[in-house]
Amino acid sequence: MGMNKLPTAKRAKILTLLCEGMSMRAIARAEDVSQNTVAKALEDAGAVCAQMHDEMVQGVKASKIQCDEIWSFNYCKERTVATAKRAPVGAGDIWTWTAIDADSKLIVSYLVGDRSGETAIELMDDLRSRLVNRVQLSTDGLKSYLEAVEGAFRGDIDYAQVIKQYGPTPSPAGRYSPAECTGIRKVSVEGNPDMKHANTSFVEAHNKTMRMHMRRFTRLTNGHSKKVANHAHMVALYTLFYNFIRAHSKFKCTPAMQAGIARSFMTFEDVLARVDAANVPAKVRGPYKPRAAKISN
Repeated sequence: MGMNKLPTAKRAKILTLLCEGMSMRAIARAEDVSQNTVAKALEDAGAVCAQMHDEMVQGVKASKIQCDEIWSFNYCKERTVATAKRAPVGAGDIWTWTAIDADSKLIVSYLVGDRSGETAIELMDDLRSRLVNRVQLSTDGLKSYLEAVEGAFRGDIDYAQVIKQYGPTPSPAGRYSPAECTGIRKVSVEGNPDMKHANTSFVEAHNKTMRMHMRRFTRLTNGHSKKVANHAHMVALYTLFYNFIRAHSKFKCTPAMQAGIARSFMTFEDVLARVDAANVPAKVRGPYKPRAAKISN
């Protein structure tokens, strides 16, 4: 059964389950639909959610913005791309960059890409375009941010980096044995940042939220992305869900409502109405009119 033939309530449930940490195969089994139907739902809604974010997350008033990058991968990890069989274009590590308002918890800007300076520039340019006032920005010590922030804000920002210092990896080392954080150094980079508020705690906490809500971010499973486009669609779907649909546990309203850019909760039915409107067949142009069907006796 195709996506457009499903009842709206069922289509909305598929999108909800995608944002509640279920894999596409699990949703197909639970909702008795084909995996292609789930994939089509993700593609259609993801494209629309990206457009809706661009339109609605504008004119944001914020005082403190935190940025970070979260790692995941498509098809296989970067170190095994060279030896992988039938690795598609885009296989390897994927980094999802987010910029969050520390007060409202709104995801102001996000980007799926690599960890290069070009991606950092794109994120900062996008962030700057959505803000209406001077903000204090906190990032980790990634050098890519330095040029990107300067190019986007031209000095009209209070910017600090939070640089974590690590000791040796504890032994015995496991598969995910991070080195112990032995200290944090805060560096004022530009403007006059209040070092008391220079931190990346909120955006790092949100990284955990992303891993909980998107199955393809869960490590040590086979739920990882197989197509880079679907990865980007899922991030777009989740971002709209997080900003406009899901009630934040602290505020009992959405981050968008807390930030003052939305008045009420959205639903996935609202997203699907937009999807359906985008898929309306074009009207026949010109003098041609379809003939009436013959009625057989």
